[in-house]
Amino acid sequence: MESTLVVGASQAGLQLATSLRDLGGTGPITLIGGERRPPYQRPPLSKAYLQGELGEDHLALRGPEFYRDYDIDLVCGEWVEGVRLTDPVKGAGVATTRNGRTLEFDRLALTVGGAPRRIWAPGSELSGIHYLRDVDDAAQLRTELEDAQEVVVVGGGFVGLEAAAAATAAGKAVTVVEAADRLLARAVAPTMSHFYSAAHRRRGTRILLGTAVASFTGDRGRLTGVELTDGRVLPADMVVVGIGLVPRTELAESLGLTCHGGIVVDERARTSVPSVVAAGDCTVTAHPEFGSLGLESVPNAVAQAKVAAATLLGVVTPAAGVPWFWSDQADLKLRIAGLNSGYDETVLRGDPASEAFSLLYYRRGELVSIDAVNSPRDFMAVRRILERGGNVPAPHASDPSLPLKVFLQATA
Repeated sequence: MESTLVVGASQAGLQLATSLRDLGGTGPITLIGGERRPPYQRPPLSKAYLQGELGEDHLALRGPEFYRDYDIDLVCGEWVEGVRLTDPVKGAGVATTRNGRTLEFDRLALTVGGAPRRIWAPGSELSGIHYLRDVDDAAQLRTELEDAQEVVVVGGGFVGLEAAAAATAAGKAVTVVEAADRLLARAVAPTMSHFYSAAHRRRGTRILLGTAVASFTGDRGRLTGVELTDGRVLPADMVVVGIGLVPRTELAESLGLTCHGGIVVDERARTSVPSVVAAGDCTVTAHPEFGSLGLESVPNAVAQAKVAAATLLGVVTPAAGVPWFWSDQADLKLRIAGLNSGYDETVLRGDPASEAFSLLYYRRGELVSIDAVNSPRDFMAVRRILERGGNVPAPHASDPSLPLKVFLQATA
């Protein structure tokens, strides 16, 4: 029986190992990760966990009995530092961990995730500057947040805004610093950016756009302030940096796999060495029109992992489905379905002032994506419409009295 090594005990890694069993795989499966904990949920770290609404004991994806029942050998606290393919055609090889452990395999999957992008500015080594990726990061941040008074969040993306919302809700003086001229610039249209700027300001968060960090100031090794490129100095006893994720590609590069902003995979999760698959935040997918696309979301990681497992077993690849994503910022629940890359038109549905509305994205007259704020019905309807290859004609989309499910029925 062929053995499979899944490097990266992430949510994608666990799903891949699970899917191998669900699809009939009977060979040995080893799931190995560098963290000392079994696979756990990461999205709540910047949301419910940071706000104290969720404990660490509720983060685990599966209990110990699951790994036993599925016959998955889970190895925690072991970083894989080297991988060598002895048979690139079949994908067989050997991996070596930092502790000197050797693991032979017949099939290889990489689900190694990514690391927070760092700021390299004077003073960046000061105590009080935080990055948020794993439980240890979140636990330290949550502890120090209790005593902090002035918090600066660097980066106006999803993680930064979620952390800002949590800190503001805790009664802290919070300032978000974003280098671009609007929030969430890489992910949403200007209409949504302007809404989120206004919404966070209404809740007491200060938003500074078009400026970046020049340096951090401190006293006796502890952070005291943030100097910006426009000359302003912000007092701060805590900084949270959320400026993106850097996919882990070291192992892939050592194997000679193609990497451009992540491990490049095709629609079947195959790398440039087809016998090796990859899934999750470490990957980008080659797109014929928009180049390489990276989707940092749990639903995408889970769907891609299922495809990767099917590819390893040589069975029919399941449909990946429509990508979707969510972000909870205070009481603002954003749900996104589809990909808005290359959109040329947007249609606003509802009134942003009500904080319950949707924005639909179109490309050449075809619906491609939705951003739904506190509008779960719109989100679900559009997600299902996109899954069925349907459309919502733009002239009708702006009427909030017309349920979008009407167009779902038209695709049945």
